[in-house]
Amino acid sequence: MPFVYFFDSSVTIENRAKNGRSTKTFISEKLWQPVAENMKEGDYLFIQFGHNDEVKEKVDRYTTPEEFENNLLLYVRSAKNKKVIPVLITPVSRRNFDSEGNIKETHLIYSAIVRKVAKEQNVILIDLDEKSRTLFQKFGDQNSKLLFMQLDSLEHPNYPAGRKDNTHFNELGARKVAELVLEEIKKQIPDLAQRIVVRPVK
Repeated sequence: MPFVYFFDSSVTIENRAKNGRSTKTFISEKLWQPVAENMKEGDYLFIQFGHNDEVKEKVDRYTTPEEFENNLLLYVRSAKNKKVIPVLITPVSRRNFDSEGNIKETHLIYSAIVRKVAKEQNVILIDLDEKSRTLFQKFGDQNSKLLFMQLDSLEHPNYPAGRKDNTHFNELGARKVAELVLEEIKKQIPDLAQRIVVRPVK
């Protein structure tokens, strides 16, 4: 479900995200350049990275903690220079429970960097890492699978062998996480909060 569905017609959302990108490859592939050029005063720039930055095995996209911080600073300062309002979002948690059924932190270093940059730059922070972990804990180890791309063999034609994915959400999971972001918008961004609409579920 597109995020714009949650807002009235006064809000225009441009989703410039690309799957599999890190703060580094978003710049090197020249995906950041049109964002920087086209954003304008009064816009909001929602920035969320971390999943792909932290994977050392994927050397093309891996970003050291220092590089990650510097790239976030580039995004934030570029926004501020154009009087755009940056919003930093920690990476959403992966589904990873310990043997006692407690959700683990899966982005310890990179989420901490996002929080640090937000604090030092006086930027709005949506701590989606923490909030998603709370959500998954409420669902529990087994029931939280209902939020992810967890498929048995032959359950879906695209995945005849099944799929056990603890990172990517299905439609239910995506909606639940979107609702977490909306809750924080209501608390922290009054200008956008008043534009949120409740639509009937069809």
